[in-house]
Formats: sequence, C-alpha cells, structure tokens
Amino acid sequence: MSLLEIILLGVALSMDAFAVTISNMFAHRGISTRHALLMPLFFGVFQFGMPLIGYFAGSLVADLISQYAGIITFVILGYIGGKMIWDAFHEEEEESDDKDLTLGTLTFQAIATSIDALGVGFSFAALAVEPFSAAGIIGITTFLCILVALRLGRSFGGKLGNKATIVGGIVLILIGLKSLLL
Repeated sequence: MSLLEIILLGVALSMDAFAVTISNMFAHRGISTRHALLMPLFFGVFQFGMPLIGYFAGSLVADLISQYAGIITFVILGYIGGKMIWDAFHEEEEESDDKDLTLGTLTFQAIATSIDALGVGFSFAALAVEPFSAAGIIGITTFLCILVALRLGRSFGGKLGNKATIVGGIVLILIGLKSLLL
C-alpha cells in the first residue's frame, strides 16, 4: 500500500468522525476551544489504535467484531443522536457548555466511529502493510480532518442556532443506520 493510498484511507476512515464532530459543534455551541480540541485528539488516537488492534488481533476476533460492528455503531450513535434531538426539544434557555460533552461521550463516539478502522487493521496483516506507520498516518490524517470539522461546525452551528442540534442528532442517527444496514 502506497503512502497516498494510506492517506486516502485515513481521510475515508475519518469521515464518520468528521460528521460527528460537526454534530457535536452544532449541539454544544458554547464549548470552549480547549474542550473542543479534545475531539481531534480522541478521534485521532482511536483511529490510530484501532487498526493496530485489528492487525494484532487478526483472525482471532475478526468474524465476531465484523458481525456486530454495525449494531454496536448504530446503538451508540443512535443513542447519542436521539439524546441530542430530545435535548433540543426539552432544552432550557441556557446554552450548551463543556459539561454536556463529557469524556465518556467522546470515548463512545471515538469507538463508534473507529470500528471500521479495526477492520482495516485486519486487512493490514493480509496485505503485509507495516502497521505502526500506516496507523500513524491514519491517526494524523484523522486529527487534521477533525480540526477542519471543528471550524466548520463552529461556523455553521452558530448560524443554524437550536436547529443545529436537531440536524446534528439526525446526522448521528443516519451514520449509525448506515453502519447497521451496510
């Protein structure tokens, strides 16, 4: 696998995290920059780690994880998206802040959006790809893509107002549904 192919793979793998990040910025418009920067860190680290886990786990758990990956992703993102929509209709007048986007939520989002990277790790063994450099490139690519998503989410989230939370929740549910059906 060439460097360009791995970079493109990293961009493709980061697209779910990209959409989740924009949704997070819609829902948590009052989030501090410092707290928001946890998103590229979490998503980048998980997109780095999951291919390595997949590479080393190999065929031991590949079938089990691939069987349930769509269900796991759907449940996690469906719950978070549903909660965002619920909160949009039951929100008090105060703006969302850092407390709404917890480390637990970020961890679940990072796991849900990096399950496909786990599958990529399984293929690394078959393709004789050096796992550490490939995973590093994927993690860095994801980190950079999520920085772009933060900027876009902050820009558009402020313009859409409260409707952005509903849009963000719907996006998360659709990503989960895509994972379940495909």
